[in-house]
Amino acid sequence: MASEDNAQTVSGEPVGQQLQRAREQKGLSAADVAKAQHLRPAVIEAIEAGKYEQIDSELFLKGYVRAYASHVGLDTNALMAELDRELEPLRQKREQEVEANPLVDIERRRRRKRRAAKFTLIVGMLALAAYLVFAFVLPGTDSVLPEDLVEESASDAQPDLDPDNETNLEAEAASAPVDSGTEPAAAVEPETSEPVEASIQPEPAIVEAPEEQPETAVVPAQTLEPALASPVAPAEITDTGRLQITFTGDCWVQISDATGNRLVNSLQRGGDQVDVSGEAPLRVVIGAVDAVGSIRFQGEPVDMSSYRVVNNRSEFTLTI
Repeated sequence: MASEDNAQTVSGEPVGQQLQRAREQKGLSAADVAKAQHLRPAVIEAIEAGKYEQIDSELFLKGYVRAYASHVGLDTNALMAELDRELEPLRQKREQEVEANPLVDIERRRRRKRRAAKFTLIVGMLALAAYLVFAFVLPGTDSVLPEDLVEESASDAQPDLDPDNETNLEAEAASAPVDSGTEPAAAVEPETSEPVEASIQPEPAIVEAPEEQPETAVVPAQTLEPALASPVAPAEITDTGRLQITFTGDCWVQISDATGNRLVNSLQRGGDQVDVSGEAPLRVVIGAVDAVGSIRFQGEPVDMSSYRVVNNRSEFTLTI
């Protein structure tokens, strides 16, 4: 019997007709299969008739078909391969509908604006950090003069007191012409020694000047500490939403975040609870609305009556 069923899955017939024939061979009605799979008879009839567009989510459709095929004893792998080929035109049609939806274009613009805002914030903080470095840190290092330059400037300010220069002054004074009516040149020596002593006397005042220079040059270095402490790290902007759902019966649920990452994609049983967090907005698909006990988003209850429900199924988006 199993070999006959496997042959039917590769016979080229539509998937719905193969499932219907296998169900009739086992003597089951559509209501029997729907009851065993916790589905409405209308879902089983839509699958057998090939009206896949009545089931909005391809994920739910594949789950229903796989469970149906397993229930009537067909080869699920071969049947799912044929279902993929049948769904290709429907996928293209839905992609065109999504592209034409104005809400999709609005969401894309919002994402682009968020990326641009983050990029602008990072560039602004880098520019501010660079300005603080050039305005405060670098000028502070240039204002501190090396000790070698201070000593060199002090040595240039001192007069040349070489002993050879002193002897040259005495020789010039001795060689000067002397009148016959004046005293000998020995009387002139005290006059030449006085200018030499006068030129030597300012030495202590000139030497004291370089000792005060290092104290005034070191003062700008005290501004380094506040300049280094002024840059502020950029604050990270996050839009994270938390979703909590409790179930009173069997229900297929799918939750995706703003980046397309699927946070939940499984069948939940009665008494189960889902508690997930992700980047908002969160896209939620509920396969059985009557099996949901409660929904809370960001700690606040969500009123399901405000969302559209078709065939006990609801699909909506939660934003912060």
